[in-house]
Amino acid sequence: MRIHRLEQKHEQLAPMPIFLKRVAASLGIAAALSAFALFLGIAGYHWIGGLDWIDALLDASMILGGMGPVHALTNDCAKVFASFYALFSGLVFIGIMALILSPLVHRMLHRFHADEKDLK
Repeated sequence: MRIHRLEQKHEQLAPMPIFLKRVAASLGIAAALSAFALFLGIAGYHWIGGLDWIDALLDASMILGGMGPVHALTNDCAKVFASFYALFSGLVFIGIMALILSPLVHRMLHRFHADEKDLK
């Protein structure tokens, strides 16, 4: 899928099919980033925290979703991992929201500029 370059402020608004391709690309990248972050959490909770795979999935999902851990961790290494994974998850959330919102915000700002030009 080819993503067209972003239009400049003096150019017309991109047609809807191009805009939808941009939104789909952003959603795809955000989904891949989410899957990667979830994989890191599952692996860490399983190998470092000593949780079963399904429990590791649960804890990683809950931390990544901002809900908090479910199982108590018993060793210090696992607690340190959980601390860093929680901080990492917060940054991933911010990045995912930026990826999802960027084509929408760009289009909105471009439309405002185009409307300003039409009023003159």
